Amino acid sequence: MSVVVVGGGPAGMNAAAQAARAGAEVVLIDSAERLGGQFHRQLPEQFAARRPERIQHDWRSFRALRDEVLANPLITHLPGSTVWSLEPDRWLNVQSGPADAPGRRLTALRADALVLATGAHDRVLPFPGWDLPGVFSAGAAQAMAKGQRIAVGHRVLVAGTGPFLLPVAESLLDVGAEVVGVLEAGNPAAWLRQSAAAAGQLGKLRELAGYAARFAGRVPYRTRTAVIAAHGDDRVREVVTSKVDPDWRPIPGTERRFEVDAVCVGHGFVPQLELALAARCRIVDGFVEVDAAQRTSTPGVFAAGEATGIGGAELAAAEGVVAGLAAAVHVGAATWRQVETQARQALMKVRSGRNFARALAQAHPIGAAWPEWLEPDTLVCRCEEVPYRELEAAVQQRAAHSARSLKLLCRVGLGPCQGRICGQNTTDLAARLLGEPIPDPETPARRPIAAPIRLADLAGIPTRDEEEK
Repeated sequence: MSVVVVGGGPAGMNAAAQAARAGAEVVLIDSAERLGGQFHRQLPEQFAARRPERIQHDWRSFRALRDEVLANPLITHLPGSTVWSLEPDRWLNVQSGPADAPGRRLTALRADALVLATGAHDRVLPFPGWDLPGVFSAGAAQAMAKGQRIAVGHRVLVAGTGPFLLPVAESLLDVGAEVVGVLEAGNPAAWLRQSAAAAGQLGKLRELAGYAARFAGRVPYRTRTAVIAAHGDDRVREVVTSKVDPDWRPIPGTERRFEVDAVCVGHGFVPQLELALAARCRIVDGFVEVDAAQRTSTPGVFAAGEATGIGGAELAAAEGVVAGLAAAVHVGAATWRQVETQARQALMKVRSGRNFARALAQAHPIGAAWPEWLEPDTLVCRCEEVPYRELEAAVQQRAAHSARSLKLLCRVGLGPCQGRICGQNTTDLAARLLGEPIPDPETPARRPIAAPIRLADLAGIPTRDEEEK
């Protein structure tokens, strides 16, 4: 009886370790070559870094967990592997090997219990010029800094909303970039109304104090300020910023221009729901709904981490512990009585972390007036090069009223990213134009093939009978 965990970040690693400690056989599928996810992204082994812990948070605990997962004989680790589809009865189709390489190894396996720890990706709101070379998502800039020691530019502006902007700026400083400013579109003073949630997160408060000390006198930090346009020829050369009101509406007369060669933008995160939707898990307010044991609405399927709510690595790790223990109980490797102590400790961390996550969402909401940044020719779907005026025409003149009809009438979400980047933004824009919510807003993430796969590989998929032999 096996537990299959998808995702090798804090949630997935903890789920795999706890399920194995409880006696279950575990398969851990991770799209990266090395465990850790974005939070614990490491330098390539070829770098032979003498102090890899320098760019890590809580390196000692992470290294101990990583070594345990890799050494445990009950855990089979599949690095460089993606689940490209999920079929009924928890059958997973997996491809392994270098991304987009021909002849990737294809396997199918069945999970007696499935833990989805698929994480999330950056959300970036469009603005004029956001498609210029040199405009990066905040997560991409951090990944290049932490994973390759590469700065995305010499003079870099970091903008958006949320506390994630601070570690991004720190990563850029670490690789020698000049951070000309960190612009927060929201108002962090809202945290003063969330003192109860913050009180249970002393580690995060200490981390915040560390950023403040490092940036003081070196990196300007501006609130209620956003990037509303970028200009350049072959790449970004200048950005226009503006003070914004509480709804993120630009305030006339407050515009400023910055000369930059890179800008990093992040407006929160979007959970990766493809596999959860394929498993028919209930989605509530854009996230996978789970109970106290991290069980989804689909029997035998559990979820942990950012897919259930954006709350940071500590919450993801605690949810992973609970999900791993619950999955082990589900497959009969242990009883709740046997794992009661570990579960109770993790549940206390989950409750505290979810209080913090709710406070985070309330303190850093997306302003409703951000579409006022857009010009008619601003691209809202970069893959298909769809400007805002075409989306507006599809809604107002051609009666597009759902994510699916938007695809058919103006091509948004039909490109290589399949709506992963533009889906949330375009459905929000359409809802604003319609004056009512879009039905089934998860449509951009609802697809039978969750990850790209070559047709030649698809044709060579082994049958289940072959796999079971």
